[in-house]
Amino acid sequence: MRLGDLLREARGKLRAAGNELADLEARLLVSGVLDLSVSDVILKADEDVQLETAAQVLALADRRAEGVPVGRLLGWREFWGLRFDLNEATLEPRPDTEILVEAVLARSPSYQPLRMADIGTGTGAIAVSLLKELPQAVCDAVDLSQEALNCAAANAARHGVSDRFHPVCADYASMLSGGLDWLISNPPYIRSSVIAGLDRDVRDHDPVLALDGGEDGLRAYRILTRQAADLLKPGGRIGFEIGYDQGREVCDLLSSAGFLDIEIIQDLGAKDRVVLGRWPLNGPI
Repeated sequence: MRLGDLLREARGKLRAAGNELADLEARLLVSGVLDLSVSDVILKADEDVQLETAAQVLALADRRAEGVPVGRLLGWREFWGLRFDLNEATLEPRPDTEILVEAVLARSPSYQPLRMADIGTGTGAIAVSLLKELPQAVCDAVDLSQEALNCAAANAARHGVSDRFHPVCADYASMLSGGLDWLISNPPYIRSSVIAGLDRDVRDHDPVLALDGGEDGLRAYRILTRQAADLLKPGGRIGFEIGYDQGREVCDLLSSAGFLDIEIIQDLGAKDRVVLGRWPLNGPI
């Protein structure tokens, strides 16, 4: 079978299942199994593919048509231009979270020896991406799941930042010490009552621990805001990814705790996605 024919057949399976991203996801499946770049999938359309390999791609297309996300099928997901392996204990990193990485980098000179903490690190996507861009930084990568931490540590090793990536198995920031320049988190923020109605790609395949934010979705923000007051150095910053309708509430939490320079950053869809704040130089006002 030619590669182009394989791509068309995989795409057809996804289109028949009503997948609006059939073209892209078929290319991702083919490129993942054949270990090619997405562009090479198009450029090498006339090359032959072994029948066994083609069968593997089409089997994955069938599973994608049944609702299994592409990242789960391949066992990894790209984030910030880097490959991050997944396991059952990790959330699949998504492009929206890159907004948080961009926001932190825009406020972090690369020459400074920053100390950071990523709470609920999962695959390590946020921590590793920041360490790749900030060669003088170190990061405490915290997760309640040791299985998730094992995955994150392997990803840190893959990308050459293990010496500055410090995995910590803990509940929120309870095991950290003070002096942080940044406390960063993409915490669970889905309201408990909403989880059952989520898209099946998320509901059935992402760990509930990484989704459930409690009755109002704000449980993690309350806890981390309180903890940050004891962990951030004067002038240190906090950065959260948030749900699209949580911006004002999270800003109010930070303001009540004494944070200054609070701002909301929107994603490419003009939805609130990130909230930032700065701890005062002389303690809370």
